[in-house]
Amino acid sequence: MDVAPVSAAEYAEIEDSCRDLFGTEHSPVVFQGEATVALEAVARGLGRPGGRALNLVTGPYGSTFGGWLSEAGTEVEDIVTPFDRAVAPDEVEQALDRFGPVDLVSVVHAEAATGVVNDLEAISAVARSRGALVVVDAVASVGAEPLAIDKWQLDAVVLSTQKALAGPSGASVIALSPQAWAALSQHPSPWRGSALSLLDWRDRWVLTGRSVLPVIPSHLETRALGAAAGRALSEGLEGIVARHRAAAAATRAALAPLGLHPWVGQPDEAASVASVVRAPTEGASTLVRACVAGWHDGTVPITTAPGSLAEQAFRVNHTGRRANLAVVLSAVGALATGLRALGYRPDAGAALAAAADTWNSTIGAPFIPGDAALRSRAL
Repeated sequence: MDVAPVSAAEYAEIEDSCRDLFGTEHSPVVFQGEATVALEAVARGLGRPGGRALNLVTGPYGSTFGGWLSEAGTEVEDIVTPFDRAVAPDEVEQALDRFGPVDLVSVVHAEAATGVVNDLEAISAVARSRGALVVVDAVASVGAEPLAIDKWQLDAVVLSTQKALAGPSGASVIALSPQAWAALSQHPSPWRGSALSLLDWRDRWVLTGRSVLPVIPSHLETRALGAAAGRALSEGLEGIVARHRAAAAATRAALAPLGLHPWVGQPDEAASVASVVRAPTEGASTLVRACVAGWHDGTVPITTAPGSLAEQAFRVNHTGRRANLAVVLSAVGALATGLRALGYRPDAGAALAAAADTWNSTIGAPFIPGDAALRSRAL
């Protein structure tokens, strides 16, 4: 397939669209590679011998970021919570009192793996009051949770369109404050000549007027990211967040009639990108197989939770374009079918009604066509 290469002007235009979408005055850099590559670039760039960091761990991604900081020479203090709750802002304050001054506080805003969302605004305020940079993994939160990069004074934010914004995974975005760029510049032995070097991107791209691309980009992935940003701008980020919050609330409302329980106990600590649910005694994989086998639709939006939670929990994937009522009702119907196959007696009618009523009261939208059919198939 003959694909025209992405020009420097087109690349810059995509970055400008991302800046507008994410509502920041910081000029974001479109970074080649999946979001974990961008996160490692930030960790390697800001981590240094003699550095100190407080790293918040509410799931596997936070743990990985702390490991990268440590490998770069930073002394890291982890706050590790049980993976079914968020870090409380006062826990951050107490940890800073105990550990002492730090260069940065790093946090995953929302953990797609555990379904936890942290109070980023409050955590950032605590970190800034101690003079620390705020480093954020917002990959699973952007488009699913409110995110005010400038207002909350976030310094290094890694973003992606691959989850709530229904975009590609092969290109990501990094928004850096002037303070973060200064910290990168002041590194005693900064990364140079590396695909992970943010300073190379700055010197060869940002500071040259974005006239010559410093790498050969992935043309398809970069354009797909631009297309996703354009779609999101058209819908409006607030509208996308509202859809995800309504989908999460509707899913949560349906659990009790099904005899199920959310993985995260407190509703305000539950991420909106996807809903993680405690599995019955048979285990998550057994339930998921029963749902897939018994439901009429082969695209059941239910999977086991990733990583260490694989048998303890499953996930309802109302993510991206799936953040709509039809998908939630399909998931509820499939769960009712799977639970019945395992010998349980879920109240499918009450679950479907609770989901629909909660969606309507949350987002203020009427039923969409096909809902009645979904109800009848699940009963």
